Amino acid sequence: MATDSPSDTSAPDPAAEVRAIVARARAAQEAIADWDQAQVDALVTAVGWAIVRKDNAEALAQLAVDEGGFGTYADKLTKIGRRVNGLLADMRDMRTVGIVEEDPARGLVKIAKPVGVVAALIPTTGPDATPPMKALMALKGRNAIVVAPHPRTKKTSEMSVELMRAACAQVGAPEDLIISLTSPSIDKTRELMKQADVVVATGGAAMVKAAYSSGTPAYGVGVGNSVHVIDETGDLEDAAAMIVAGKTFDLATSCLADNSLVIADAVYDDLLGRLQASGGYLCNAEEKAKLQKAMWPDGGHIPSLDVIAKPAATIAELAGIEIPAGTSFIMVEEDGAGPDHPFSGEKLSVVLAVYRYGSDINEAVQIINDITAYQGLGHTCGIHTSVDAHVDAIAFGTRTARVLVNQNLNEGAGSARNGLPFTLSLSCGSWGGNITTENVNAKHFLNLTWVSRTIAPKTFTEQDLFGEHWEKYGI
Repeated sequence: MATDSPSDTSAPDPAAEVRAIVARARAAQEAIADWDQAQVDALVTAVGWAIVRKDNAEALAQLAVDEGGFGTYADKLTKIGRRVNGLLADMRDMRTVGIVEEDPARGLVKIAKPVGVVAALIPTTGPDATPPMKALMALKGRNAIVVAPHPRTKKTSEMSVELMRAACAQVGAPEDLIISLTSPSIDKTRELMKQADVVVATGGAAMVKAAYSSGTPAYGVGVGNSVHVIDETGDLEDAAAMIVAGKTFDLATSCLADNSLVIADAVYDDLLGRLQASGGYLCNAEEKAKLQKAMWPDGGHIPSLDVIAKPAATIAELAGIEIPAGTSFIMVEEDGAGPDHPFSGEKLSVVLAVYRYGSDINEAVQIINDITAYQGLGHTCGIHTSVDAHVDAIAFGTRTARVLVNQNLNEGAGSARNGLPFTLSLSCGSWGGNITTENVNAKHFLNLTWVSRTIAPKTFTEQDLFGEHWEKYGI
């Protein structure tokens, strides 16, 4: 079975229930601890195919929409295939068993070993593709994984686990390499995080904070709130196409979807016109106020569930504003950031804030910093430009882990046309309360033993180390 049995659910002690599940996973992991690279790769291939196979992927995508009510079937189907296949391609030639690196000049050899049992926390907006992405990374390192679904979308996550367990059995691996918690709860998830060897948490800030507070090593992600700059040299046709694609894909369930545009004054009207011609609707001041009230009815900083990953028409009706048929996203003009400007935050919807700056790229850098200081610190920004100096200004001047140049910002999670690792876990470094700024990938699920041999002694003198200092300041 993919889950704890019905008799387990009656157990009064969540710790004992989870302990039994983790014990099963640990036994399964130990059973493959000595597998060679070929066996591991065959396992990963089987599990990946079980997810992307047409009938299975279609069933997962449909259940995700039906159960969660977020996004669109077609985009979820695309996401499942694109993410899983991209990850498999990334890992295809990656060594995760035995000696994985040798550096004779430094006398070093690195040997890869499993981390053990991985606890995987799944967000409600990604119950379909997130479990297999995390499972594939874990399995590549000969680990087991226990999935903690979001209660709202547990059936979808459980389906993905069932498919992957069957694939494990197909190649002679223990099915318990992948287990899902049934009747997921906060108490069970907390216990799982305590008892696992590594936690990978994708979801809201509270979830990530809980992961880091569990006492178990954890990879978390920061709050999304991607900002996209378009300067006066950018290809406006391409920029508009990329913005629309990024903002509307799966109705903006991705943390990478454009949340704010920062547009140079010289091209502001031209780009807005192109966006409007491509399905965007620009609110006036009265409509903006109505939209704000509908999206944040309690005045908080998290949008209402009624607007998250919903069509533009649904959001407009909720706000009491009229938009043309065929509108796919809604824009509001903004000039500030922070709690008094909620549109500057992550909206998790097809609503886009639009800012204007003059001719100095440093103005755009400051706007990015103001926005991400409110929400999204350390995550992602992008720029459409033909000036490398403008890329450098943003890359050096912002506290963001990823700077996408002339791309759809969703490509920050990996793309066939960039070198970023495919993932659905985007870390944000210390800026976002995370341990790394990397796209979490298979290498993060390995322990490395470093073998060190003697080499010719390194020679240096104090003159080598301090000579320049002595000349300038004296001995």
